[in-house]
Amino acid sequence: MAQALAGVDVVMHQSAKVGLGVDFFDAPDYIRNNDLATAVLLAGMAAAGVDKLVLASSMVVYGEGAYTDSAGRPVHPAPRRVEDLEHGIFDPRDPATGELLLPALVTEDAAMDPRNVYAASKLAQEHLAAAWARSTGSTAIALRYHNVYGPRMPKNTPYAGVASVFRSALARGEAVRVFEDGGQRRSFVHVRDVAEANLLSVDALVGGRVASGCARAYNIGASEVHTVGRWRRS
Repeated sequence: MAQALAGVDVVMHQSAKVGLGVDFFDAPDYIRNNDLATAVLLAGMAAAGVDKLVLASSMVVYGEGAYTDSAGRPVHPAPRRVEDLEHGIFDPRDPATGELLLPALVTEDAAMDPRNVYAASKLAQEHLAAAWARSTGSTAIALRYHNVYGPRMPKNTPYAGVASVFRSALARGEAVRVFEDGGQRRSFVHVRDVAEANLLSVDALVGGRVASGCARAYNIGASEVHTVGRWRRS
């Protein structure tokens, strides 16, 4: 580790074990590859005096996403009802009133609610980076990637998002499968924009625009939100 970090000013940590996993027995692998490995990296950076980190995080740390009631007030949604799903009602309800909620954009200050082991491991990475920054007086930026697409995207792997899944199905001459009503909202961001976000983060860290001992997090997505159904039709 010391040799790898020699002469390094900023570390851009992009690697992770991704996907939902087959079952919970995969949990140790996610923690080993994502959290233990990140802790080893941060310890090595502390020992080497490398004090700037850009971390690839994910929008999965938010869980269900953001919703409001009809008056525009933010509401944390209740779990979806089986009877609603059976009747083709896929939006969650207000746990207090039963009113169907409206989707909203997720902001960086939204509550964290990871819903699977991968999501929990990504949030743990952010917490580790923040603890490292506070302990060592370092600086970190976590980039919460939304649905990334672009050239040379892996096919039929845990890294493949819906764009790659659709493209692979069409290439095989198969119909594209859309679950529920296709109303699931996604922010699709091109890999070039992700690369630019990483470079801007490096500039911010090197330029001293993040205070010593602080870690920040930013959503990396497109300004326009698409539904999965619309993406299929396009």
